[in-house]
Amino acid sequence: MLTETLIKLFTRDLNALIVEIDSYTTENTLWLAPEGISNSAGNLCLHLIGNLNHFIGAALGNSGYVRQRELEFSLKDVPKAELIQQLEASKTVVISVLKTLTEADLQNEYPHRVFKEPLTTEFFLMHLSTHLTYHLGQINYHRRLLDTFVD
Repeated sequence: MLTETLIKLFTRDLNALIVEIDSYTTENTLWLAPEGISNSAGNLCLHLIGNLNHFIGAALGNSGYVRQRELEFSLKDVPKAELIQQLEASKTVVISVLKTLTEADLQNEYPHRVFKEPLTTEFFLMHLSTHLTYHLGQINYHRRLLDTFVD
């Protein structure tokens, strides 16, 4: 079933994100966004935490999570250990919600209109997986580019 595949993908990529965040040798580098870089790795990490907790935890799992999207991009200097703790908690939420979904749930319309047209839950979960992977790649590049050159 697709949920098994999604659990594997989200687990793999959230674990990789945890490794990326933990691999920053200089914690303040997480929050750098020099000219030409729109968002720091720290803010992209907060964005992914908010995104997954909102669209999977709250929308599909009724977790009660209330997203504050503007803070995902305005907060700075959240300790690396706290980011990792939030990622671990998000992974737990994602996996637990995905385990509850049936094949019929996946074919249902996703409960929120995110784009202009209605989407199945299956489609939107695939979108969320690729969204995570996209930002994971950005964070990996950010770390390799900036963490190497900043003292």
